[in-house]
Amino acid sequence: MNMTTFYPGPSQLYPQVEGYWLDAFHSGILSMNHRSPAFMDMLAQTIGTMHHKLDIPADYEIYLTSSATECWEIILQSLVQKSSLHAFNGAFGQKWFEYAGRLHRAFSHEFDPDEDLGFKQSTHFEEAEILCLTHNETSNGTAISAVTLKKIRQQFSGIIAVDATSSMAGVKLPWLAGDVWLASVQKCFGLPPGLGVLIVSPQAITRAEEIGERNHYNSLLFIRENFLKNQTPYTPNIPGIYLLGRMLVQIPSIEAVDEVITARADHFYQFLSENSYQPLIGNQAVRSSTVITVTADENLIKNLKESAKKAGILLGNGYGPWKNTTFRIANFPAIPDTDFAQLRNFLKSLRL
Repeated sequence: MNMTTFYPGPSQLYPQVEGYWLDAFHSGILSMNHRSPAFMDMLAQTIGTMHHKLDIPADYEIYLTSSATECWEIILQSLVQKSSLHAFNGAFGQKWFEYAGRLHRAFSHEFDPDEDLGFKQSTHFEEAEILCLTHNETSNGTAISAVTLKKIRQQFSGIIAVDATSSMAGVKLPWLAGDVWLASVQKCFGLPPGLGVLIVSPQAITRAEEIGERNHYNSLLFIRENFLKNQTPYTPNIPGIYLLGRMLVQIPSIEAVDEVITARADHFYQFLSENSYQPLIGNQAVRSSTVITVTADENLIKNLKESAKKAGILLGNGYGPWKNTTFRIANFPAIPDTDFAQLRNFLKSLRL
């Protein structure tokens, strides 16, 4: 049985990926030296198309890595000398904080998932060199609004790094509100895993140059030196880059994608309410548009997921503290409306 998957990463692929894989094989690019003109041209075109389709400022540089988790490390190695501040309300933001604590002094600012992010003077604003935020918390289905991010930008004078792993390429992002943005392609990009995206502002580059950290193969300055030549400091994921470039060409602009994803999320949240399902996040202002999380009794959740699987529908498991009492629904661009119609019909037939 073919499964309709709503798992929030790795998630459903764009159907064109199958054909692009074959094109990559027959083109010979997969056997090309990554210092060759063919690869460098492909990398330059991919980055240029990403700037255009995601409306990324021209002076923000784009680098490709192995994963979003590697991007965490790059940021913490190359942009921090003494301390970082991590604001989070879920498992992935907490993981970033815990990882930072292995490298330097890290401060945490925890807030409730149903609350908008706000800061007080006691949250180490003056002491931290960098503020690390999770734009879209995949574990619980929350998001930080553009209005809040812009407000924080005015409040914090240091570097702001934003993990947008489950929202980049799905919704329009306020790029100027952050100095570093990171993601992986196995979510809203609709591609197989194994490729990370790191987007860096001029301010962050200046900060990296001031620190001058060059001790690792993935030091930000070393990565930058290579990408300025349309090269990489490592043997890259050539098929992943090829697929990313091809997919970026065919997707609509981020404004059009955002309109579709936001409207579909609004309609689905309304459907849940009308059919006695309870979103984990009650505050509509902080709900994610790309990851929808539904809560219920543990046994009900277990039975619902088993019934869904028998019906050919794969729902995302709960994560972290909500592992047993929630299921998650990816609202990513590669998932067609027909799949959501199938999901609505299934949920309507059950009702919690």
